[in-house]
Amino acid sequence: MDLRLSLPEARVLGVLVEKERTVPDTYPLSLNALAAGCNQKNNRDPVLELSESEIQVAVDALKRRSLVIESSGARVTRYAHNLGRVLRVPSQAEALLAVLMLRGPQTAGELRIGAERLHRFADISSVEAFLEELATRPDAQGGALVVKLPRRPGERESRWAHLLSGPVEAGVEAAEASTGAADGEVAALRAEVGALRAEVAELRAAFAALQPKA
Repeated sequence: MDLRLSLPEARVLGVLVEKERTVPDTYPLSLNALAAGCNQKNNRDPVLELSESEIQVAVDALKRRSLVIESSGARVTRYAHNLGRVLRVPSQAEALLAVLMLRGPQTAGELRIGAERLHRFADISSVEAFLEELATRPDAQGGALVVKLPRRPGERESRWAHLLSGPVEAGVEAAEASTGAADGEVAALRAEVGALRAEVAELRAAFAALQPKA
């Protein structure tokens, strides 16, 4: 399912899933509480500073796609997510998608730790099983919702990313990996040059010591 969520829309949706499970007494969320969750500094990547008007625009866009539901009858308007029903995924998958929306690409191990307050997975293999299920959903069910990214140089595990904002640019990942490798090569060359310079300085000093004094 190609929802093409903007960054603010993905952040709002992720916050609603998170807060439903971590602070159920204050859920559904008011716009003020939603803003606090979207802009909090911990457990967020990237860290954002969205205004309430920007969040309201995101909420309205999500409501049009039935991903957010507005609560009526209270003095303060409150909002709840409808992610599981719209995407037809279980609560475990909701938790994984929320962490990916809130923190960016993660390994299965990182996802297990990050999702612990939302759902406690028995082990990493159970996380991977749900990720594989989300990655191989047939088109009849809306298509893949996550993708396994190519492993970058120096990494032992591959990371996963959500597809709710459209396809992940593999070129960006490759560029980051290439840049990291190039940086490592440059650092190694600089260290080698530094060592050669030190050796030359020592040789010059030794040569000067051998010269007869005038």
